[in-house]
Amino acid sequence: MSDPAPQDFLGLAGKHVVVTGLANKRSVAYAIGQGLLAAGAQPIYTVRTPERRTEVAALVGDAPVFVCDVRDKQQIAALAHDLAPHAPLAGLVHSIAFANYERGLMPFVETDRDDFLAAMQVSCFSLVELAQALRPHFARDASVVTISISTTTMAAENYGYMAPIKAALDSAVVFLAQSLAPGSAMRVNGVRAGLLKTRSSAGIPGYAEAYLFAEKATLRGRGLETREVANTALFLLSPRSSGINAQGLVVDAGMASGYFQRDLVQAATRPEPPAR
Repeated sequence: MSDPAPQDFLGLAGKHVVVTGLANKRSVAYAIGQGLLAAGAQPIYTVRTPERRTEVAALVGDAPVFVCDVRDKQQIAALAHDLAPHAPLAGLVHSIAFANYERGLMPFVETDRDDFLAAMQVSCFSLVELAQALRPHFARDASVVTISISTTTMAAENYGYMAPIKAALDSAVVFLAQSLAPGSAMRVNGVRAGLLKTRSSAGIPGYAEAYLFAEKATLRGRGLETREVANTALFLLSPRSSGINAQGLVVDAGMASGYFQRDLVQAATRPEPPAR
C-alpha cells in the first residue's frame, strides 16, 4: 500500500474513530476530536449522561454523540449495538477518569475501598470493557489509545490513589494489546501526559500549585498544552505509528528531566527571605 497523500499525512481521512470523555473545549478529547476533523476523519463521541450529550452536541456540530455510563454493562453493550452502523471503526480514544476527592487531601493509607474500586472501574477497567464490546466492529488495523499520566512511580500526595490506578491502566495497555493482536493488526497504546489545565484536573486538591511547579520543571519553562497531548494521540491513531504497540509515550515537555534545574534547586534550598 502506498503512503497517504501529503494532504492526508496521517492517513485518517474518511475513517470513524470513537472518542470518549469530552467534557468541554479544554478536554483532551475535544482537542483530539478537532484534530480528527482536520485530518478528514469522522469522530463519534460518547458521554456519560443525556445532560452532557446536550452540552457536547453544541460543541461538535453534526458529529454523532452517544450516551454510555461505563459503570453500567448494559449501557456498554447498547453502545456497541448503536455503533455497529458506523463500522468499521478505525480507533477508540479512551479519555475517561474518575476519582472522589470530596474528602480533600488524605494520606494514601486512608484510601476508602469504595472510592478506589469505583475509580478503578471507570478509569482503568472501562478500557478493557469498551475494547471487548467494540471488538466486532473494529477494523483489522484499528488503534486504541488511552490517556494516562507521565509517571506513576512518583508519589504526588495530592493525586493520591489515582496514581496506582493509572499504573494499572498502563499495564492493561500491554495485556490488551497482546490479547487483541492475534488474527489482526490492532494496536493499543497510551499517551502518558504531564500536568494539564483541564476541568477534571481542577478537582484534584492542590492541583494549581502542582501545575505551576510542573511548569517550572519543564525544560522549556512552559507548561504542557492539551493540543500537544492530542497530537500525540492522533499520531498513535494513525497508520503512521503502525510499528508502535503496547507502549506508553511520555509527553511532559521534559518535566521528568527538569527537577534539578538550578532555579528549582535554589528555590528549595535558598528561598528568598520574607519581605519586611
